[in-house]
Amino acid sequence: MDLSVVKKLVKLLSESDVDEIEIEEEGKKIRIAKHSHRPQGSAPAAPVTWVTESPGSIAAAPVAAAPASSEPAPPSAAPAPAPGAPDSRLTEIRSPIVGTFYRAPAPDASPFVQVGSEIQPGMVLCIVEAMKLMNEIESDIAGKVAKVMVENGQPVEYDQVLFLVEKP
Repeated sequence: MDLSVVKKLVKLLSESDVDEIEIEEEGKKIRIAKHSHRPQGSAPAAPVTWVTESPGSIAAAPVAAAPASSEPAPPSAAPAPAPGAPDSRLTEIRSPIVGTFYRAPAPDASPFVQVGSEIQPGMVLCIVEAMKLMNEIESDIAGKVAKVMVENGQPVEYDQVLFLVEKP
């Protein structure tokens, strides 16, 4: 199936009230679903779609529904100002993917960062496991970790706030 068709389906799904589409063409099956539920108290998540081909083929990575504009997507884990934050020096670091949040590289290892840790751009803050792949989430900014927003081992949604960082 052509990638442009898949992109059009993702856009159509994100703009409609339909939660799921499944299409079979020439022996290939594609299922696209958006999940609008989120844990109470978490940041709103953009709809996430999973593109999966028929059994025996490799599943594609999660794809976020693209905004209608032609602007390029923001870099992963890009900080955004905390809405309604009492201190404008706080910046959010968000999850670029859906997965499981881990604060340390191994269960018996110490966390990458803790509250009060000084961070620099490129420094690993945590790991988000997605589809058995360990994805290191790096900081794009310098500052001090003000708050860790997710518990170790908990699932995270796309664009969910992981850390609040106080800029220098």
